[in-house]
Parts: sequence; C-alpha cells; structure tokens
Amino acid sequence: MKLITESFATQNKRWPQSGRVILAQSDADSVIVYQAYRPSIGHYAAEHGHFGGGGFSMSRMTWIKPNFLWMMYRSGWGTKEGQEVTLAIRLTRPAFNEILSAAVHSNFNPSVYSSHDAWKQAVETSNVRLQWDPDHGPSGAPLDRRAIQLGLRGAIVEKYAREWVLDIEDISEFVAVQRKWVAAGELDQLLTPSETVYSVCDTAVAGRLGLEHGGP
Repeated sequence: MKLITESFATQNKRWPQSGRVILAQSDADSVIVYQAYRPSIGHYAAEHGHFGGGGFSMSRMTWIKPNFLWMMYRSGWGTKEGQEVTLAIRLTRPAFNEILSAAVHSNFNPSVYSSHDAWKQAVETSNVRLQWDPDHGPSGAPLDRRAIQLGLRGAIVEKYAREWVLDIEDISEFVAVQRKWVAAGELDQLLTPSETVYSVCDTAVAGRLGLEHGGP
C-alpha cells in the first residue's frame, strides 16, 4: 500500500479541533485527495492511472476531498451505493495549489466578495467550487473543525483527469478493514492516512479560502 497510514488516536491529538483547516497527506511534490465511485469508474481509474472510462463524465462537476475522514463520512465508509470504491489520488502539488487559487465559494460570503453580483460573476467564471463543511469523526459525529471539499468542472476536470494525476490507488480493502474497527467501537485500533495541516503560502489565496490554520 503506497498510502502512509498512522494511528487515528495519535493523529487526533495533534489535529486542530476547530476552525477551517486543510488536513492532507502531502510532501514537497504531491498531495493526496480522495474520491469514491461505483466500481466501473473506480476500477478503471486505478488500473489505468487516470479518469475517463467506466462512465466517468468530463461534463459533470466532480468533488475531491483531501481529508480522509470527511470522505469516509460522505461515502459511509464505502457502503453507499455508487461509492463502493475509494480512491486515493496523488496530484502534483502545483496542481492542487492551482485548484485552491481558482476556488470560489458555493455560497455568497460577504467577507470575501464585495457584492452578491461580484460573487455570482466569480462563480460563472471559475471552474472550481469551494465548500467548508463540518468535519466528522470516525463514527460520523460532527466536529467543530471544518473540512474542505473542492468541486471541479470544465477545463479543470480535464486537467485533473489526465494531466495532474501522478498515481491512483484503490484503497477499498483498507477502508473495509478500518470500517470494522469503527463498527466495533475500537478506535484505538483504527488506522487512517497520515495527515497534517496543509499550508497555503499565498496570502491572498489563504485569505479568500478563510483558513484559520495553515495560512502564511
């Protein structure tokens, strides 16, 4: 398994417990994001190292999540219909930063946009949507911490699907094993991908994202 894992209990002690923060597994060259798909799309992507087969649509918005536990909440730990295959997608770090720099909030935020019309224009001209949602613990309980998810469409989807991917790993079996520990309430046995606060060095981007941890 290429993904680096670590005890959830150990990581939970060091993660911020509140505020808007990007938790991710990253290094100097890459960032891991997660998606969950039906088998036809997921297996094709893992086998070929890019998206485009099995029914994947370039014309629809696709959402990526750098936070593993947020992905697990959304997919029911890989049990929801159409989300049975969990993928760990390794993107180039410059690509992930480009996505962040192009992100526009899904809802009007008066602290970021000068007017509702200015926000609408930004939405129309950007191919990346930004949402901050309550993060969730392994059992699904909401937390004070906020997790980011990013919706990609148009030209960004095409770059994401083929140009920006370094590799794609099917981690469904890992998810299934960890799901059993969660179901048994034995969180001391739970392993999750090793994640730390992702730093956004660009002051303007960090401010527009509204980061409360990981800004300049």
